[in-house]
Amino acid sequence: MTSDLIQRVSQHRLDLVSGFTKRHGVHHLVWYEAHDSMDSAIAREKLLKKWHRRWKLELIENTNPYWNDLYKTLF
Repeated sequence: MTSDLIQRVSQHRLDLVSGFTKRHGVHHLVWYEAHDSMDSAIAREKLLKKWHRRWKLELIENTNPYWNDLYKTLF
């Protein structure tokens, strides 16, 4: 969850953020959701963390079946 998606993705692409994305070399944005409030974004993030991997893959593939990098669409 972030209030500045472009900055956050840039940090991950440059491996400036420790954690999952750096350990696994994740550098493509393949899915995101916009929310009207931080509270709703936090609630959604907590819900998604409880999901099975298959459900998360289906969520991505429903909107981005070819796993295109969406970073360039943010500008």
